[in-house]
Amino acid sequence: MKTLTPAAQRVLDVAAELFYAKGIHAVGVDTIAAEAGVTKKTLYDRFGSKDELVGQYLAQRDERWRAHVREVVARSPRTSAVRRPLLVFDALEEWMAHETARGCGFVNAHAELPERDHPGRRVIQAQKEWQLAYFRELVAGLRNPARLAESLFILLEGATVAESLQVVPGAVANAKRLARQLLEAAA
Repeated sequence: MKTLTPAAQRVLDVAAELFYAKGIHAVGVDTIAAEAGVTKKTLYDRFGSKDELVGQYLAQRDERWRAHVREVVARSPRTSAVRRPLLVFDALEEWMAHETARGCGFVNAHAELPERDHPGRRVIQAQKEWQLAYFRELVAGLRNPARLAESLFILLEGATVAESLQVVPGAVANAKRLARQLLEAAA
């Protein structure tokens, strides 16, 4: 992501908070500009459109998520091949301890952005593809790594939604337990 001016970063920070808390369509550029202390002209000069602002919000969120996951995995460098993928579930638990209000920002945004060519949809697609590829990287060397990575990805996504809806208490821990069983069977 490109370096932003202080005003543009304020706009992006405010937009990120509002988009996540209230939804993309519920938040207008007037509100974002006012809360960021800039004019609508500044917002459009820096981002071009609300769609581009949404794309940058999601890109920034993706960068934060990826860095968080990598940092959690890096904390345990000598972890076994079976345990390393489980660290992603640990990362999710830590993340959700701070962002439980509305669940996955990417899933929420996807539901609001039906146009396939929307800048935000491209970011969402890339984020989900990265998550799957990261699982593939972590399970390399185990039996049937492609299918195993897909299963772990599905467990992670399902746990994220179930946890945010508070339908299944301890959904992430439950998904992690199931993931451990899959990993042990593949070892």
